[in-house]
Amino acid sequence: MTLVRLRALVSKELKQIVRDPSSILIAFVLPLVLLFLFGYGVSLASTQTRVGVVVEAPTEESRSLAAAFQSSPYFEATVGEDRRVFVEPLVRGDLRGIVVIPATFEADLAKRASVVQVIIDGSEPNTAALVRGYTQGVVSNWWRARAASSGRAVPKLAVEERVWFNPARTSRHFLVPGSVAIVMALVGSLLTALVVAREWERGTMEALMATPVTAAELLLGKILPYFALGLGSMTLCTAVAVFLFEVPFRGSVLALYAVCAAFLLPALGQGLLISAATKNQFLASQLALLSAFLPAFLLSGFIFEIGSMPRPIQLITNIVPARWLIPSLQTVFLAGDLWPFFARNIAIMVIYGAVLLLAAARTTKKRVA
Repeated sequence: MTLVRLRALVSKELKQIVRDPSSILIAFVLPLVLLFLFGYGVSLASTQTRVGVVVEAPTEESRSLAAAFQSSPYFEATVGEDRRVFVEPLVRGDLRGIVVIPATFEADLAKRASVVQVIIDGSEPNTAALVRGYTQGVVSNWWRARAASSGRAVPKLAVEERVWFNPARTSRHFLVPGSVAIVMALVGSLLTALVVAREWERGTMEALMATPVTAAELLLGKILPYFALGLGSMTLCTAVAVFLFEVPFRGSVLALYAVCAAFLLPALGQGLLISAATKNQFLASQLALLSAFLPAFLLSGFIFEIGSMPRPIQLITNIVPARWLIPSLQTVFLAGDLWPFFARNIAIMVIYGAVLLLAAARTTKKRVA
């Protein structure tokens, strides 16, 4: 390997990036589109969930509880006196639940044995669990407020909770750092997946084969520009996350770039391996989407908790590089620097990157040498 040939290859690839607008679109426009979709379109919280509140006997206590549901930021409550009115909207999906305040509510409340029934649409289990939890919270808060105002005994046992790192429980603060990892997985693999395949399709690979350029020089000359491009894309995403989505950034810039640089190695190596094996841009891009985006989205803990997956699937997640980047990014953003934790994840991603780059070099060598 000579520095002169490597510099010439890097210069060639940089000129190609400038001439080809698709690389700029993939590196800077696609990440913004995905980040906006994830930031605004994906949420683990539920607000203004439509429910029907049935007041079977309009007493002072039942009307007060119904008003508590109407004033809650988590519900968009419609009050009625017959549950049959809300059955059809629940079946259609216009409502997610029906809260029934029974006719004996006030009498039973005096005995401290009153029950509020909640009928939940189970077609969306996550929403159903949120409706149940929010309903319990509204009823509990209402009871405490009424007990305090009327001088009744407030239950002696109380739970005082304290939430670290994300006190407001804003799901965006949890999802946006993970979205940056998903974007990097897609952009890193997609950018390089088109590189070698494009050389074969345009017929320039034969010209490179006639030169003394080695496979290692060829791959390194293509990795370095796209490595810098990937870090630039990450920087743009981080700026959007902090200044637009107002995600707190409590770690250091050094930690951020360290974990992201380590992740780019397997991402770029995977793209180069796909590109060298297929020699076709369309096929390479499809394989990059299937092998990079879907595993990163489904098996990294971004949306679905890894601990709740079947044991065999949990083992498979260990070979998904994004599975090690997402918790690192969330820690950098929300908690701060935790270098022993970062060091382990960085080491794992570097090992994966070395394996993929070595495989890409051997595959390319068979075509070039």
